[in-house]
Amino acid sequence: MPTLSAPESDSHADLVVAYPRRLGASAHEIASHHALASKLANLLGCACAVDYEPDQQSHRRADEKIYYVPNTTLSSSAAARLSIHSEADLYGGVVPYEFVATKAITHPMLNEAHASPPAGWSPQMGARLKDAVLAGYTVFSIEDALHAGALLLRSGAARIKPVQATAGRGQVKVTDEAGLREALRAQDELETAQFGLVLEEHLDDVVTYSVGTVRLPGMSASYVGTQQLTRDNQGTAVYGGSDMLFVRGGFDALSAQHWPAPLQHAIELARRYDAVVQECYPDFFASRRNYDVAEGLGAAGECRRGVLEQSWRAGGASMAEACALEVFSHDPDRQRVRARTTESYGDDDSRPPEASIVYDDDDPHVGRISKSAGVVSHGDT
Repeated sequence: MPTLSAPESDSHADLVVAYPRRLGASAHEIASHHALASKLANLLGCACAVDYEPDQQSHRRADEKIYYVPNTTLSSSAAARLSIHSEADLYGGVVPYEFVATKAITHPMLNEAHASPPAGWSPQMGARLKDAVLAGYTVFSIEDALHAGALLLRSGAARIKPVQATAGRGQVKVTDEAGLREALRAQDELETAQFGLVLEEHLDDVVTYSVGTVRLPGMSASYVGTQQLTRDNQGTAVYGGSDMLFVRGGFDALSAQHWPAPLQHAIELARRYDAVVQECYPDFFASRRNYDVAEGLGAAGECRRGVLEQSWRAGGASMAEACALEVFSHDPDRQRVRARTTESYGDDDSRPPEASIVYDDDDPHVGRISKSAGVVSHGDT
């Protein structure tokens, strides 16, 4: 399996910027974005600008090297406008088409020969990922969603997953065709036509693993760990944090470690997904690659595993990634680091004692939320 080389170690940045920022980002997302950019700037030994705007920088030197920390995956055209040419220029990823950054690419289209895929869609990817993902389809119309859902319901319950949603929000479990039709009536037809909709087999008793690799100029680390769920202020189950073990180097170094079987399976599935994306979309590049891998029980009670989705932007686990890189940078002999992030809502204050607060306030979008991250002081095993 091909492994990408690390960025050039002599790629020196003069300024780290928290830019671009997702339109409509909430207060806690902006705070996380700023905290991550500041920590990465310390790692790279340069200044940080959290309120950077390109059109307001006429006073800066023409030869100033900027390192971008976007909180959204960039399109090739957006990256070109910012002079981002390789993964050494940003903490995140660049895709040739915007849909490549979403859940839409995880599954094949239903009846691809008769459907109208978006420009740039790779018909080979679905077939190549068949053994690395759960059973499912990507559709771009409500009519196709009805057909895809009916096919999945023959084997058990299914999940409807809007491709733009994050943290598990917006997903619906359906168990029969009446429930399927009701759930699809709630979908935005224009949004489905533009971005797509995923329908996927439902698993019970799910454990979600995080597998990823991160690279800064001159340093890299890879990790595997588990995600936790929590309840938001409306009582919905959402992302509640990650607990991860990091090693120096890329996916090869991660795979070479002796992991319990479930973790090893998750690593290999994530690596396969990563390699297939690179083959099908060769213009894609990313310095931050994160994959969510589910393990749970299928309709017949059998163990099922598969990659759920990818993230090539600053995400929920990114502060833990930066914390781990910081430890590796300060301690050349350290080979493993355990780091975690936590997110809690309302009066729930479940952050571990060693964590640093990233955000703890009332957010206009989600209400009271506390976010923290840090290295687990007692564990690098």
